[in-house]
Amino acid sequence: MNKFKYISLILMTTFLMGIAFPVGKLGMSYAPPFFLMGIRFVLAGGLLAIIVARRPRPHGVKQWLQAAVIGLFQSAGVMGCAYYSMRWITSGESSIITCTNPLLVIVLGTLLTGASYRGRQWLGVGVGFVGVLFTFGLHMSIEPGTFISFAGALCFASATLLIKRWGPAFDMTVLAAYQMIAGGIGLFLLSSFTEHPYFIFSGTSVIIVLWLAVMGSIVQFSVWFYLLRNGDPARTSAFLFLVPLFGVISSWLLLGEKVQWEVGVGGAFICVGIFLVNWEGKAKAKARIRKGPALEG
Repeated sequence: MNKFKYISLILMTTFLMGIAFPVGKLGMSYAPPFFLMGIRFVLAGGLLAIIVARRPRPHGVKQWLQAAVIGLFQSAGVMGCAYYSMRWITSGESSIITCTNPLLVIVLGTLLTGASYRGRQWLGVGVGFVGVLFTFGLHMSIEPGTFISFAGALCFASATLLIKRWGPAFDMTVLAAYQMIAGGIGLFLLSSFTEHPYFIFSGTSVIIVLWLAVMGSIVQFSVWFYLLRNGDPARTSAFLFLVPLFGVISSWLLLGEKVQWEVGVGGAFICVGIFLVNWEGKAKAKARIRKGPALEG
């Protein structure tokens, strides 16, 4: 893959990840958060399942349950928390906190799976959590949404570890489709108990849902995994630091949200931490590829 194509696709997919936060907040004017995300993921998962209908589906009760559990963490947990948190905090703040996932993967991976990580990655965790302290502790008023968004980041990290463990047995695109459907159904159930579900039909609301389902889910996922399969996964993952950056910028442009200085400083530290956690030098990347994939954040 030539450098121009690689950079273009990196910018495209991280932009789609970041802009999903303010677009989703716009959508909350037309539907409550859990119900809106349920529509997004059932629609996206259903369309993707049709696209990959000829590929091998999960087989046996165990694989279907694994796909459902991943969906409850990845789609329902992550985005349910992220969008619900926007009742109290800005979409930019939500994107910053949710995207601490790569840092949490290091901590949970060490505690739960016994994985070992390099010193540079632990330095990245330290730098990233300094950013979390800025975002949490120096904010003038810590809202419930701050902790709800952080719960979404924990769900994100848990889903990442589960995908690392169970993913090799699946066609990843098929897994993406069915985990989104499972997560969407879970969000519908949660909405029925905690919200008064409704959807206001208008040209704007339909465009928002289609953007979140098609561009923000199917296209974003497809491009991301194309990059992971056809390039250096570690180098590609390092660019996740662009997601909260695009989230903050697009929230400012679309919603007029202003980021307080301590949140901006915290977000910068988190971005640097994510970069340190994921980046590998060329020599180490080649050595890792020769030895086989390792569990990394």
